[in-house]
Amino acid sequence: MFCEKCGSLLIPKEKKGKKLFYCRRCKAYYNLSGKLVEKSTQKSKITLIGERKPTLPTVEEECPKCGHKRAYFWIEQTRASDEPPTRFYKCKKCGHVWREYH
Repeated sequence: MFCEKCGSLLIPKEKKGKKLFYCRRCKAYYNLSGKLVEKSTQKSKITLIGERKPTLPTVEEECPKCGHKRAYFWIEQTRASDEPPTRFYKCKKCGHVWREYH
């Protein structure tokens, strides 16, 4: 069953002893017939613990800004598909980003 408002998949949930369907996106409850019963306004909170750490691969490449010898890298297709991809680097020390065309 899908939410009438946003189209998200409804999940079964029990509330005050009643079996209902619940939309995680809209926070709406539907009874088994699909009729809207209640809409919850409570927002979810996400708490980050610690600092987000990059998971990109690293390579030995000199930063043109600070001279540090290690950088993260990733590859993107920035031009036509028959052109080679572009390699981007981000310095692990100062965060400077630069690109290399092949």
